[in-house]
Amino acid sequence: MTQHLILTLIGLFLVTVFANILATLKSILMAKKIMNPVYILVFVDAIIFATVVGKVTSSNGFHFAVAYALGKTLGVFIGSIIEERLALGILEVDIFLNNKSKMIQIAENLREEGYTVNNFLARGNNGDRRYKLEVIIRRKEFRVLEDIMDKCGVTKPTLKIKNINKVEGKITTTRIKAI
Repeated sequence: MTQHLILTLIGLFLVTVFANILATLKSILMAKKIMNPVYILVFVDAIIFATVVGKVTSSNGFHFAVAYALGKTLGVFIGSIIEERLALGILEVDIFLNNKSKMIQIAENLREEGYTVNNFLARGNNGDRRYKLEVIIRRKEFRVLEDIMDKCGVTKPTLKIKNINKVEGKITTTRIKAI
């Protein structure tokens, strides 16, 4: 392999990684219904895709296809890491506890942080008394909820976590206290 061919393969790989990071973020933003950045990402991704596919299909050798495939794979991996760090979205978290005082303690701590919390008496397996806390929280702030539960001595509670698209009304989805 010549130096020019190696540099071309590396360039193809890196451009494909970048394009797939954009494509992964585009898919995630569309799923979360955050549309404005999607249009720009689609435009840039389309230009890169047309250029790269033209290069791969007009090239001699299997190594261009391999560089392209490896670039797509690494791009998805990096895109998912970026998405995890961005943590876009809103969660509805239901916490089920057997201990009423711990439920009250967690609810009050969440309210002090500025979250809207609902609590209910529920019946668990076999009709046993349980307590349910319902909190709406931004996904990037989920760690705040985990920290409060740890501080209250609650480990490995039963959680039901749902992604929701939007919240309207008097529900607070983010922390009021400064971080």
